Amino acid sequence: MSATQPLNQRLQTERTAVENLYRAFSDKNPDLLDLAVTQDWDDIPLAPGQGPGPEGFKPLLASFIAAFPDINIIVHDMLQEPGKIAVRAEITGTHQGEFMGIAPTGRRISVRLHEFHLLNGERVTTTWHMEDWMALFQQIGQFPAQ
Repeated sequence: MSATQPLNQRLQTERTAVENLYRAFSDKNPDLLDLAVTQDWDDIPLAPGQGPGPEGFKPLLASFIAAFPDINIIVHDMLQEPGKIAVRAEITGTHQGEFMGIAPTGRRISVRLHEFHLLNGERVTTTWHMEDWMALFQQIGQFPAQ
């Protein structure tokens, strides 16, 4: 076994964890979060009404899948070093279910996202994320009620 083998294994394991996080959306399978993140995963910032950890995110993910049943996440860039992964990606889908109180519009969306993940060698422990929600609401032509 070469001296770099353990590092290569760690990098691949961490990359797979992050890929599973995005596959939870695209595969419409919230349980993939259990393969992606730790039980005390810190998702920053939390969405309105979101609880902590993967169990707090699963209902939010399920409602997003219901609102955009053809949801897909396309990863454009993934930069990695041991314990850290940065992602530039895009969420696409069609607004076919209620989303944040907005009735289905049938409109397509394409939303950019940028995320930074910390990992423990196996799973994501912390995620800082920024999605372009303004673009999403402009694309569906409505904003949530205040």
